[in-house]
Amino acid sequence: MDLSSALRETQQCVDGTYDHEGVTCCLCAAGTFVEKHCTATTPIGKCTSCREKTYNSHPNFQESCESCTSCSQPNANLELDVSCTRARDATCRCKKDHFCGSKETCILCFPCKECTEGVKVACTATNNTVCSEKTEGGNTTGLIVGLTLLFVLIIVIGLLAFFFWIRKRNRNNTPEEGRNDLEIPSLQKPLLERNLPDIAEIIGWTDMKDVATRSGMRDTTIENCKLNHVGNAREQTLELLQEFVQEKGSQAQTTLIQTLKNSGKRRIAERVVAKLNSSA
Repeated sequence: MDLSSALRETQQCVDGTYDHEGVTCCLCAAGTFVEKHCTATTPIGKCTSCREKTYNSHPNFQESCESCTSCSQPNANLELDVSCTRARDATCRCKKDHFCGSKETCILCFPCKECTEGVKVACTATNNTVCSEKTEGGNTTGLIVGLTLLFVLIIVIGLLAFFFWIRKRNRNNTPEEGRNDLEIPSLQKPLLERNLPDIAEIIGWTDMKDVATRSGMRDTTIENCKLNHVGNAREQTLELLQEFVQEKGSQAQTTLIQTLKNSGKRRIAERVVAKLNSSA
């Protein structure tokens, strides 16, 4: 048995081992990172505690720690639930009177619905308010007003349908590339964390970078996303999209679709909307 193996056996690598340049080294414990790998001549490596606002939650051989999650992103309506430690990331929760539409890690909360006819199910951290239905035998004035508004709405919808039919007929000879002002189907569901990988794949790095630049994101943020995943455009796009959502908050999905549309990427915008509306 050589010296390095003997020392590691004595040391009892309680968190496991990893191979580095042909030498078996001990993993660093949670809450630390590898400052210096072990070698054949220096059989015991050096682990250092994660610095402030960073963490590693598992035994590892990383040469740095992960940045703690921030719960103070503007417009995200989040607040700190559990503080970050060297061995555990921070967790966020929705502010009072807000809810998250995702059962997974939440990055954006929405205001709870306000009811005029009473609350059937109260708003929680993961579900919006459910309002009570209007009781029978109510004020007939309200019923008359409602029917009148419905009648007016039907007329307006009919006029709009006619207008768009005339508009479409008059533009039949317009080239497809010059029709970026066509209406895109409206969003029916909020932007959730689980949607981001699919949306990032639809948009791609070049167009996502263009959206970020047009929407005013800092060049350093964009460049960091690229450098964090050199040669992996998919991960670059996903990280930049996550940064975009955190920065834009509740306006993220609207800003994303409108920016794609205004930059001549109507087909991509339509695919993003279709993906969001079809998500479970």
